[in-house]
Amino acid sequence: MHWADELHLLLLRLSGLINRPDIDERLLADAGIELERALFPLLSRIGVFGPISVVELAAQAGRDHSTVSRQVERLEELGLVERRPSLSDRRVRLLAPTSKGHEILKRLAKVRRKKIKARLADFTDTERDQLIELLRRFSADEQGPRQPE
Repeated sequence: MHWADELHLLLLRLSGLINRPDIDERLLADAGIELERALFPLLSRIGVFGPISVVELAAQAGRDHSTVSRQVERLEELGLVERRPSLSDRRVRLLAPTSKGHEILKRLAKVRRKKIKARLADFTDTERDQLIELLRRFSADEQGPRQPE
């Protein structure tokens, strides 16, 4: 198998692993959080990439804009995210976690760290650091890092 084909296969497997609903449900349960599973990836992305517009969020999540817009409304109703005006374009509203949203994200991060640590238990510190660096380089945005507002 050509190395590019093997890499593609591994990325598909990794993507499938990251997007499995049962894994999200277990993570939420282990963190003691009751949240609709479909909202979890959006809240996570808002926490990592926010403030972010609904359009950007939908593109990153690979979901329809109208679907994401409805799901964001639900996150707002739950008090987990809020909309803020963009500093660079007043017509744009950006999504950011509320303090309640940040608390949930902290609890999820704690559980996620334990799971990732267990998954990488057989890796040396050097191997782990190499993996992180290689993934960082591979996933680098061609346009460079997004500037915070």
